[in-house]
Amino acid sequence: MQNLSKNYINGQWVDWSGDTIDVHEAATGDVIARVANAGRQEMEQAVAAAKTAFESWSQSTVEQRLKVLEQLRAGLREHSTEIAETVCREVGMPIKLAVPIQAGMPGKVTEAYIELLADFPFTEQTGNSEVQYTPVGVVGCITPWNYPLHQVILKIVPAIAAGCTVVLKPSEIAPGTAYILAEILHSTGLPAGVFNLVSGEGATVGDAMIRHPDVNMVSFTGSTRTGHLVAHAAADDFKRIALEMGGKSASVILEDADLPAAVKGTVNNCLLNSGQTCTALTRMLVHESQHDEACELAAAAVAKMTPGNPLEESTRLGPLASAQQRDKVIDYIRLGMDEGANLVAGGPQAPDGCEQGYFVKPTVFGGVDPGSRIAQEEIFGPVLCVIPYKDEAEAIRIANGTPYGLSGAVWSGDQERAKRVAGRLRTGQVFVNGGAFNPLAPFGGFGHSGIGREFGKWGLEEFLEVRSLQL
Repeated sequence: MQNLSKNYINGQWVDWSGDTIDVHEAATGDVIARVANAGRQEMEQAVAAAKTAFESWSQSTVEQRLKVLEQLRAGLREHSTEIAETVCREVGMPIKLAVPIQAGMPGKVTEAYIELLADFPFTEQTGNSEVQYTPVGVVGCITPWNYPLHQVILKIVPAIAAGCTVVLKPSEIAPGTAYILAEILHSTGLPAGVFNLVSGEGATVGDAMIRHPDVNMVSFTGSTRTGHLVAHAAADDFKRIALEMGGKSASVILEDADLPAAVKGTVNNCLLNSGQTCTALTRMLVHESQHDEACELAAAAVAKMTPGNPLEESTRLGPLASAQQRDKVIDYIRLGMDEGANLVAGGPQAPDGCEQGYFVKPTVFGGVDPGSRIAQEEIFGPVLCVIPYKDEAEAIRIANGTPYGLSGAVWSGDQERAKRVAGRLRTGQVFVNGGAFNPLAPFGGFGHSGIGREFGKWGLEEFLEVRSLQL
């Protein structure tokens, strides 16, 4: 069992002798680690260290920042196996996917910022003014459990590149990779206090971070409900905020699309990480004449996604990350049945042979009312809602008919038609005919899905203030 009962403050590991939080293995429910459940005092110490370090780090050169990021990239590569296995056990993503996604993406994001930072224009001229892009200050980062290291990297790498200092509160459900990251950063040339880690519950250390007067910005990824609380608390002190929250993304399959390919692409996206993905395509919109065929195709696709031990190379679908999340998803499946949706595949019972751990059957509902709760609320599990529509205009209305706007997809035999419909969706990104995810493009949401953008130059700009010198 791992002992993570410590915090990383001002360049040092600080032992913690207070309460701890159990970390469970998703596939078995066994306790595999205990992480510090720190308090407000530790958060205050971390913020003080970050504030002191900001004075010098904000004046560091691009070359100094690049050197640290290059060392970080090398460390991520060196520890990639450990990172993948840690996420596999804590979150449940199958190891075959955890290697390229959970361990691979953080390195790719770091590399992208290394390339971007080398040529980023921190000053520019407009008329008689010099416009300067300057670091926002001390950044408080609160990150989720579903992509635990990836979401941390998306915040701390551009923040450090911008010249900010950071205090991180990782998820207590899947904290292991944050500790691996802290060890990597400790071995780089990053000055003490630039990066700090305090573990604990959001109601205590998270709240202390958000309300601290010396925290200039809060970058949060998590549920819309918690993001609402973060935004309100940060507003009291006029802090900058960046919020990446929930989604209920629609996959719009137009009647001229390759239906089998579109259904397969939608199901694969929906079930990635057992549905524990904010961008998951959880609503599949199909023309009413194709609804029954689409349901049959979806049922056949999920039948191939048999849940199993995520540490085995052959497993395609792992468990959910916690008992709480499993129970929530099962409650939604029962709700869907009560609401009158047609249960096409799956159901609330535990998958055969997976009675231990936090497993849920991949589930497909057909004939779903677009106004029903299972079609409006984020389930965050392996549940797909198939919704019929009459025409293109109704499909667009249904797709835009939730408070969310994080992701989406459009499928059509006519690429220009697909792009036109994609341009009507009120969402931050749209996959057109299965287009690949691009880590250089901006990522973020409309409406209740968030404020601000991550990835690329847009992600760096989130951590910069703008100042003009009138010359």
